[in-house]
Amino acid sequence: MSLFRSIVFTAVLTGVIVGAAVSIIQFAGTSQLIAKAEVYEKAGEAEEAPAMVSPMAGAHVHDAGHDHDEGGWEPSDGFERMAFTVAANMLTAIGYALVLCGLIAIRGKPVTWREGLFWGLAGFACVMIAPMLGLPPELPGTPSAPLEDRQLWWIGTALATATGIALIAFQRRPWAAVVAIAVIAAPHLIGAPVAPEGKDALAPEALEHQFVAAAVMTSLLFWALLGSLSGTIFNRFESAA
Repeated sequence: MSLFRSIVFTAVLTGVIVGAAVSIIQFAGTSQLIAKAEVYEKAGEAEEAPAMVSPMAGAHVHDAGHDHDEGGWEPSDGFERMAFTVAANMLTAIGYALVLCGLIAIRGKPVTWREGLFWGLAGFACVMIAPMLGLPPELPGTPSAPLEDRQLWWIGTALATATGIALIAFQRRPWAAVVAIAVIAAPHLIGAPVAPEGKDALAPEALEHQFVAAAVMTSLLFWALLGSLSGTIFNRFESAA
Protein backbone atom coordinates (compact mmCIF):
# COMPACT_ATOMS: atom_id res chain seq x y z
CA MET A 1 0.00 0.00 0.00
CA SER A 2 2.89 2.36 0.78
CA LEU A 3 4.28 1.80 -2.75
CA PHE A 4 0.94 2.69 -4.32
CA ARG A 5 0.70 5.79 -2.13
CA SER A 6 4.22 6.83 -3.12
CA ILE A 7 3.36 6.48 -6.81
CA VAL A 8 0.15 8.50 -6.50
CA PHE A 9 1.62 11.25 -4.32
CA THR A 10 4.68 11.55 -6.56
CA ALA A 11 2.54 11.73 -9.71
CA VAL A 12 0.20 14.39 -8.31
CA LEU A 13 2.96 16.58 -6.90
CA THR A 14 5.10 16.23 -10.01
CA GLY A 15 2.14 16.83 -12.32
CA VAL A 16 1.11 20.04 -10.57
CA ILE A 17 4.64 21.46 -10.67
CA VAL A 18 5.37 20.43 -14.25
CA GLY A 19 1.93 21.44 -15.52
CA ALA A 20 2.26 24.92 -14.01
CA ALA A 21 5.81 25.40 -15.31
CA VAL A 22 5.00 24.26 -18.84
CA SER A 23 1.87 26.42 -18.93
CA ILE A 24 4.00 29.52 -18.33
CA ILE A 25 6.26 28.52 -21.23
CA GLN A 26 3.24 27.86 -23.44
CA PHE A 27 1.66 31.23 -22.74
CA ALA A 28 4.85 32.91 -23.92
CA GLY A 29 5.42 30.59 -26.88
CA THR A 30 3.04 28.14 -28.54
CA SER A 31 -0.15 29.84 -27.33
CA GLN A 32 0.86 33.08 -29.03
CA LEU A 33 1.57 31.25 -32.29
CA ILE A 34 -1.75 29.38 -32.10
CA ALA A 35 -3.60 32.66 -31.58
CA LYS A 36 -1.95 34.09 -34.70
CA ALA A 37 -2.83 30.98 -36.71
CA GLU A 38 -6.46 31.15 -35.59
CA VAL A 39 -6.73 34.57 -37.22
CA TYR A 40 -5.76 33.03 -40.57
CA GLU A 41 -8.05 30.05 -39.94
CA LYS A 42 -11.10 32.20 -39.22
CA ALA A 43 -10.36 34.39 -42.23
CA GLY A 44 -10.13 31.32 -44.46
CA GLU A 45 -13.35 29.87 -43.08
CA ALA A 46 -15.14 33.17 -43.64
CA GLU A 47 -14.04 33.26 -47.30
CA GLU A 48 -14.99 29.62 -47.98
CA ALA A 49 -18.13 29.41 -45.85
CA PRO A 50 -20.67 29.78 -48.70
CA ALA A 51 -19.02 26.98 -50.68
CA MET A 52 -18.62 24.68 -47.72
CA VAL A 53 -22.23 24.46 -46.53
CA SER A 54 -23.51 20.90 -46.69
CA PRO A 55 -27.16 20.68 -47.82
CA MET A 56 -27.41 17.25 -46.17
CA ALA A 57 -25.97 18.09 -42.75
CA GLY A 58 -26.79 21.79 -42.56
CA ALA A 59 -23.42 22.53 -40.97
CA HIS A 60 -20.09 23.95 -42.05
CA VAL A 61 -17.31 21.50 -42.81
CA HIS A 62 -13.83 22.55 -41.72
CA ASP A 63 -11.61 22.88 -44.79
CA ALA A 64 -8.46 21.97 -42.85
CA GLY A 65 -9.54 18.43 -42.12
CA HIS A 66 -10.86 19.06 -38.59
CA ASP A 67 -14.53 18.58 -37.84
CA HIS A 68 -16.29 21.27 -35.81
CA ASP A 69 -19.88 21.20 -34.61
CA GLU A 70 -21.58 24.48 -35.33
CA GLY A 71 -22.18 26.25 -32.04
CA GLY A 72 -19.86 23.90 -30.15
CA TRP A 73 -18.61 25.17 -26.80
CA GLU A 74 -15.08 26.38 -26.36
CA PRO A 75 -13.47 28.41 -23.54
CA SER A 76 -13.48 32.14 -24.09
CA ASP A 77 -10.25 34.01 -24.61
CA GLY A 78 -8.52 35.37 -21.56
CA PHE A 79 -8.63 33.91 -18.07
CA GLU A 80 -11.03 31.06 -18.88
CA ARG A 81 -8.86 29.75 -21.70
CA MET A 82 -5.71 30.08 -19.59
CA ALA A 83 -7.33 28.25 -16.69
CA PHE A 84 -8.41 25.34 -18.88
CA THR A 85 -4.93 25.18 -20.41
CA VAL A 86 -3.26 24.99 -16.99
CA ALA A 87 -5.74 22.36 -15.80
CA ALA A 88 -5.25 20.26 -18.94
CA ASN A 89 -1.46 20.49 -18.64
CA MET A 90 -1.55 19.43 -14.99
CA LEU A 91 -3.86 16.49 -15.68
CA THR A 92 -1.70 15.40 -18.61
CA ALA A 93 1.45 15.64 -16.49
CA ILE A 94 -0.17 13.67 -13.65
CA GLY A 95 -1.21 10.93 -16.07
CA TYR A 96 2.24 10.61 -17.61
CA ALA A 97 3.86 10.76 -14.16
CA LEU A 98 1.67 7.88 -13.00
CA VAL A 99 2.89 5.77 -15.91
CA LEU A 100 6.50 6.82 -15.36
CA CYS A 101 6.44 6.15 -11.61
CA GLY A 102 4.72 2.81 -12.18
CA LEU A 103 7.47 1.76 -14.59
CA ILE A 104 10.15 2.93 -12.16
CA ALA A 105 8.50 0.92 -9.38
CA ILE A 106 8.35 -2.18 -11.58
CA ARG A 107 12.04 -1.70 -12.35
CA GLY A 108 12.64 -2.01 -8.60
CA LYS A 109 15.81 0.07 -8.38
CA PRO A 110 16.37 3.46 -6.69
CA VAL A 111 16.19 6.33 -9.17
CA THR A 112 18.05 9.61 -8.76
CA TRP A 113 17.13 12.81 -10.57
CA ARG A 114 19.74 12.00 -13.25
CA GLU A 115 18.28 8.56 -13.93
CA GLY A 116 14.81 10.08 -13.81
CA LEU A 117 15.94 12.56 -16.44
CA PHE A 118 16.86 9.69 -18.76
CA TRP A 119 13.43 8.14 -18.17
CA GLY A 120 11.91 11.49 -19.10
CA LEU A 121 14.00 11.78 -22.25
CA ALA A 122 12.86 8.29 -23.24
CA GLY A 123 9.28 9.48 -22.82
CA PHE A 124 10.08 12.53 -24.96
CA ALA A 125 11.38 10.25 -27.71
CA CYS A 126 8.27 8.03 -27.55
CA VAL A 127 5.60 10.71 -27.30
CA MET A 128 7.09 13.58 -29.30
CA ILE A 129 10.08 12.77 -31.49
CA ALA A 130 8.98 9.46 -33.04
CA PRO A 131 5.36 10.49 -33.84
CA MET A 132 6.57 13.89 -35.08
CA LEU A 133 8.46 12.22 -37.92
CA GLY A 134 5.11 11.36 -39.49
CA LEU A 135 2.71 13.77 -37.81
CA PRO A 136 4.42 17.05 -36.91
CA PRO A 137 2.66 19.49 -34.56
CA GLU A 138 -0.07 21.33 -36.44
CA LEU A 139 -1.37 24.85 -36.23
CA PRO A 140 -5.09 25.59 -36.62
CA GLY A 141 -5.98 25.66 -40.30
CA THR A 142 -3.48 22.96 -41.28
CA PRO A 143 -4.84 20.19 -43.55
CA SER A 144 -4.72 16.79 -41.88
CA ALA A 145 -5.93 13.22 -42.16
CA PRO A 146 -9.02 12.02 -40.22
CA LEU A 147 -8.58 12.30 -36.46
CA GLU A 148 -9.17 8.59 -35.78
CA ASP A 149 -6.45 7.56 -38.24
CA ARG A 150 -3.96 10.00 -36.74
CA GLN A 151 -4.73 8.89 -33.19
CA LEU A 152 -4.31 5.22 -34.07
CA TRP A 153 -0.98 5.81 -35.82
CA TRP A 154 0.26 8.03 -32.97
CA ILE A 155 -0.57 5.44 -30.31
CA GLY A 156 1.03 2.63 -32.33
CA THR A 157 4.17 4.69 -32.94
CA ALA A 158 4.53 5.68 -29.27
CA LEU A 159 4.08 2.08 -28.08
CA ALA A 160 6.47 0.72 -30.71
CA THR A 161 9.12 3.28 -29.78
CA ALA A 162 8.70 2.55 -26.06
CA THR A 163 9.06 -1.18 -26.72
CA GLY A 164 12.19 -0.64 -28.78
CA ILE A 165 13.81 1.63 -26.18
CA ALA A 166 13.00 -0.86 -23.42
CA LEU A 167 14.62 -3.69 -25.37
CA ILE A 168 17.76 -1.67 -25.98
CA ALA A 169 17.99 -0.37 -22.40
CA PHE A 170 17.20 -3.54 -20.47
CA GLN A 171 18.27 -6.47 -22.66
CA ARG A 172 21.60 -5.22 -24.03
CA ARG A 173 21.94 -8.13 -26.44
CA PRO A 174 22.47 -8.14 -30.22
CA TRP A 175 19.13 -9.80 -30.97
CA ALA A 176 17.33 -7.24 -28.79
CA ALA A 177 18.89 -4.36 -30.73
CA VAL A 178 17.82 -5.89 -34.05
CA VAL A 179 14.26 -6.46 -32.84
CA ALA A 180 14.15 -2.96 -31.32
CA ILE A 181 15.17 -1.30 -34.59
CA ALA A 182 12.56 -3.30 -36.50
CA VAL A 183 9.81 -2.46 -34.01
CA ILE A 184 10.68 1.25 -33.93
CA ALA A 185 10.82 1.45 -37.73
CA ALA A 186 7.58 -0.48 -38.35
CA PRO A 187 5.09 2.43 -37.95
CA HIS A 188 7.21 4.63 -40.21
CA LEU A 189 7.44 1.94 -42.86
CA ILE A 190 3.65 1.62 -42.74
CA GLY A 191 3.42 5.39 -43.02
CA ALA A 192 1.48 8.07 -41.20
CA PRO A 193 -2.01 9.07 -42.40
CA VAL A 194 -1.79 11.62 -45.20
CA ALA A 195 -3.80 14.82 -45.45
CA PRO A 196 -6.19 15.22 -48.40
CA GLU A 197 -4.56 16.61 -51.52
CA GLY A 198 -5.35 20.00 -52.92
CA LYS A 199 -5.59 21.78 -49.58
CA ASP A 200 -3.03 24.27 -48.33
CA ALA A 201 -2.31 25.42 -44.81
CA LEU A 202 -3.92 28.74 -43.99
CA ALA A 203 -1.11 30.02 -41.78
CA PRO A 204 2.20 31.15 -43.33
CA GLU A 205 4.94 28.54 -43.60
CA ALA A 206 7.27 30.57 -41.38
CA LEU A 207 4.67 30.52 -38.62
CA GLU A 208 4.37 26.73 -38.92
CA HIS A 209 8.14 26.31 -38.56
CA GLN A 210 8.16 28.52 -35.48
CA PHE A 211 5.32 26.50 -33.98
CA VAL A 212 7.03 23.15 -34.56
CA ALA A 213 10.25 24.41 -32.98
CA ALA A 214 8.41 25.89 -30.00
CA ALA A 215 6.32 22.73 -29.52
CA VAL A 216 9.41 20.52 -29.54
CA MET A 217 11.24 22.68 -27.01
CA THR A 218 8.18 22.86 -24.77
CA SER A 219 7.77 19.09 -24.91
CA LEU A 220 11.47 18.60 -24.13
CA LEU A 221 11.15 20.81 -21.06
CA PHE A 222 7.98 18.97 -20.03
CA TRP A 223 9.59 15.53 -20.16
CA ALA A 224 12.91 16.63 -18.65
CA LEU A 225 11.12 18.12 -15.64
CA LEU A 226 8.70 15.21 -15.43
CA GLY A 227 11.47 12.60 -15.39
CA SER A 228 13.85 14.34 -13.01
CA LEU A 229 11.14 15.37 -10.53
CA SER A 230 9.45 11.95 -10.66
CA GLY A 231 12.75 10.23 -9.85
CA THR A 232 13.63 12.64 -7.06
CA ILE A 233 10.24 12.79 -5.36
CA PHE A 234 9.48 9.08 -5.72
CA ASN A 235 12.87 8.19 -4.23
CA ARG A 236 12.22 10.44 -1.24
CA PHE A 237 8.77 9.01 -0.61
CA GLU A 238 10.16 5.49 -0.80
CA SER A 239 13.04 6.35 1.53
CA ALA A 240 10.63 7.87 4.04
CA ALA A 241 8.37 4.82 3.84
